[in-house]
Amino acid sequence: MTLKVGDRIPSATFKWMGPDSSLDIRNSTSEEIFAGKTVAVFGLPGAYTPVCSEQHLPGFVELANELTAKGVDTIACISANDPFVLQAWGQEHNADRSIKMFCDPGAEFAKSIGLGLDLSDFGLGDRSERYSMIVKDGVVEALSVEESILACDASSADALLEHV
Repeated sequence: MTLKVGDRIPSATFKWMGPDSSLDIRNSTSEEIFAGKTVAVFGLPGAYTPVCSEQHLPGFVELANELTAKGVDTIACISANDPFVLQAWGQEHNADRSIKMFCDPGAEFAKSIGLGLDLSDFGLGDRSERYSMIVKDGVVEALSVEESILACDASSADALLEHV
């Protein structure tokens, strides 16, 4: 069943790189990330893929200040890449100051919200559909899912700004 507006975010554990060292892998639960906060989330098939690198992430970096000015506490990027790749990708795009880069191991979170995608034909394995959402205190307030992973209109930062 696909997640929809009004649903509560399911329990999940995400991995991310802490600031202490190159081996400082940390865990955060969905409860820690979403409880009592307004979170702008964007999920994508993978770091360093063309649409993700050229449009999706850069749009959120560019509009991070506008999202926070409208009351967003956290901007979260979720991808099935490992935390090392997400950290490097975020740094390359200057996202490391404004966006939390969360690894979704095995795309388990994406699957649990009905947005998992098998990209094995492209050598990528289990990944996520391209989407964005506003989550307030763990409840989905707005959700946009692209019809194609090659599109980045409905799930863009510009589009999400209209829902905050």
